[in-house]
Amino acid sequence: MTMNGKVALVTGSAMGIGLACAEAFAQAGAVVIMADIRKPEEQASALAAHGLKAVPYCCDVSDTQAVKEMIDWIVKTYGRLDAALNNAGIQTPQRPMAEITYDEFDRTVAVDLKGVWNCMRYEIIQMLEQGEGAIVNTSSQGGVTGFPGQAAYIACKHAVIGLTRTAAIDYAAKNIRINAVCPGAVLTPMARDLLNRNPDLEKELMRDIPAGRMGRPEEIANAVLWLCSPQASFVDGHALLVDGAFSIH
Repeated sequence: MTMNGKVALVTGSAMGIGLACAEAFAQAGAVVIMADIRKPEEQASALAAHGLKAVPYCCDVSDTQAVKEMIDWIVKTYGRLDAALNNAGIQTPQRPMAEITYDEFDRTVAVDLKGVWNCMRYEIIQMLEQGEGAIVNTSSQGGVTGFPGQAAYIACKHAVIGLTRTAAIDYAAKNIRINAVCPGAVLTPMARDLLNRNPDLEKELMRDIPAGRMGRPEEIANAVLWLCSPQASFVDGHALLVDGAFSIH
C-alpha cells in the first residue's frame, strides 16, 4: 500500500501499459484518475468493481488548455496530485524518415512530446504548491537506441528523456522527483494483434531480447509504481530501462 491515500494521474490509460499502471496505482491504495483521449469508463468501472478507486477522464494531452483544466479538476475534486505517469502516446506508420509526412510528424510531436510537456508543466505547478510529488514520463527503449522506420516517434522518445533529466535538476531541491521509464517490447493487446498478423516477428524479437521473452504490462507498472513510491526517494532524473537487456545486447 505504498500509495495509500495518494492521488495519481495516468494518461493513456485505456489499454496496455497505461491500464496496467492505473491498476497498480489503485491496488497500492491510490485514487487514480484514468485519462485518455476517449474517456475510459469501462476500464475504470472494471477496477471499481474490485473495490479500487479509479475515475475516468477524457483529455487530449496535445491540447494545452484541456490539460490545464484536467489538473485543475483533479485538484478541485481531490485537493492534491501526488503522482503522475505521463504515458499517452502514438506511433507514426513505419516507413523511412523522408517518407513520413509533415502532418504525421507534427501529430507525433504534438502528442508524444508536447503532450508530456503540457502535463508536466501543470503537474509541477501543483506539486510546487503542495510541496512534493513524483512524476514518471514514458519514454521507450527507443529513447536510448534507434529503430528503423520510426524517426518521428524515436526522436520524441529521446526528447522525453532530455526533458525528464532537465526538469529533474530544476525541481530536485523542491521535493519533486521526475523520472522516465523506458519499456522494451511488451506484450500488450496491440502487440498481440501485431504478432498474430506477423508470425515470424515474434521469433525475430526473441532473438534480439537476451531475456528470451517479451515483457508484460504489469512489469512496467511495477517499475512505475516503485519510481513514484517512497522506496525510490533518492532516484531522480533517471531513465529506467525495462527491456530484458535488449538495449545493452
